[in-house]
Amino acid sequence: MFRSLFLKIFLWFWLTIGVLIAVSVLVIISTESEPLTQRWMDLRENAITVYLQTAIELYENEGRDKFRELLLRLSRNTNVQVVVYDDLQHEITGFAPPPNALKLVTMVSSQRRTMMENDGQGALTAHLVTSISGKNYVFVAQPPKLPLVFFRVPFGVRLARGLAIFGMAGLLCFLLARYLTAPVGKLREATRRLANGDLSARVGAKLEKRRDELMELGQDFDAMAERIEGLMNAQKRLLSDISHELRSPLTRLSVALELARQRAGAEAMPMLNRIGHESERLNELIGQLLALSKLESQQSATSNAPVHLTNLVREIVADADFEARSNQRSVQLLQADDAQLGGSSELLRRAIENVVRNAIRYTPEGSAVEVRLQRSSNEAVISVRDYGAGVPAESLQQLFQPFYRVADARDRQTGGIGLGLAITERAIKLHNGSVKAENAAGGGLLIEIRLPLVG
Repeated sequence: MFRSLFLKIFLWFWLTIGVLIAVSVLVIISTESEPLTQRWMDLRENAITVYLQTAIELYENEGRDKFRELLLRLSRNTNVQVVVYDDLQHEITGFAPPPNALKLVTMVSSQRRTMMENDGQGALTAHLVTSISGKNYVFVAQPPKLPLVFFRVPFGVRLARGLAIFGMAGLLCFLLARYLTAPVGKLREATRRLANGDLSARVGAKLEKRRDELMELGQDFDAMAERIEGLMNAQKRLLSDISHELRSPLTRLSVALELARQRAGAEAMPMLNRIGHESERLNELIGQLLALSKLESQQSATSNAPVHLTNLVREIVADADFEARSNQRSVQLLQADDAQLGGSSELLRRAIENVVRNAIRYTPEGSAVEVRLQRSSNEAVISVRDYGAGVPAESLQQLFQPFYRVADARDRQTGGIGLGLAITERAIKLHNGSVKAENAAGGGLLIEIRLPLVG
């Protein structure tokens, strides 16, 4: 139900604490259903009876002073205050009786049994003791004041306390869940940036204050990102350097080829033409490598001039259709909404042309490549569809990687070198757009370019 790790941790912690509070309350209620003073009486009934009989004998035989001394020791040792009444209901110890003591004495004298009174603020127990001489005495004991039992607290107070405890537990759970998941969010953000091509993404500064496994994970991520950035930069430099270095010998090769054609006979011409054809392909490859290297080093489009996208797409479709008809194919513009944006006309032309020419290469003879330019409120969508064999689903995300080819129909035999779509993807990103590929319903590949509009 919840996909957020933060919500899962927060809610599980909070629910656990809520259950613990509820169980604790139930335990308190069940164990306090019997008054505390009653349990005190039940546990000590036999010992109290024997003790009181001894105290009365001491009073009758030794006098009041010894009797008071015994009761004072009882008070110091047990913190139980005791007063004693005789048959005439006179207090004989001289201690200050607690409230309601006399009332309880009257009830015990009339009912001839041990009694207890508890009003929630204190407890009194009264024991009727008959001495050897036959006189009746009533001992009134006041045990230590015990905390109020839970069920005697008013319901409103209990509810307010419970909500306060539950709310405080929720706040603590929120802070704990946030502390645990905040680094995960920062790692996720950095991972997304890295996946989108931002090789400078790091999390070290954001986690350096922590001293736990998540800090170590952040350090490992930064080391990985730094390594990837170094490898990618080295690859870009290598491609750029090789492309530049190959241009000079390729130019000299072209000059030598023309001289050889002038001096060679007719028999050598097919081989020389083949050399020329391969040189042209090599020159095209070097040109695309240089273009890709230049695009990779840019952070934004070099120009922000107004580009009338509709006219640009019409020109590209017209040129591509002219070339496609020589191979029994065609290119059709099915929709061309009016759209304008800011950017580099040269880069956008190359990006769209690469997609259209790629579609011409793979669509069957007798079929047409379909192009649409649709405008929404804030973006233009250019879709190019062919009717070829399509691409395996697992390869769709890799079509825009340099030198990537699908292993079946889209191989070197078609003439592609795997750089056209990579150049398209980078050029569109420089214009803050996006490009994706998917297999169209009914067969073929559909490539969709989205570009933000300026008006």
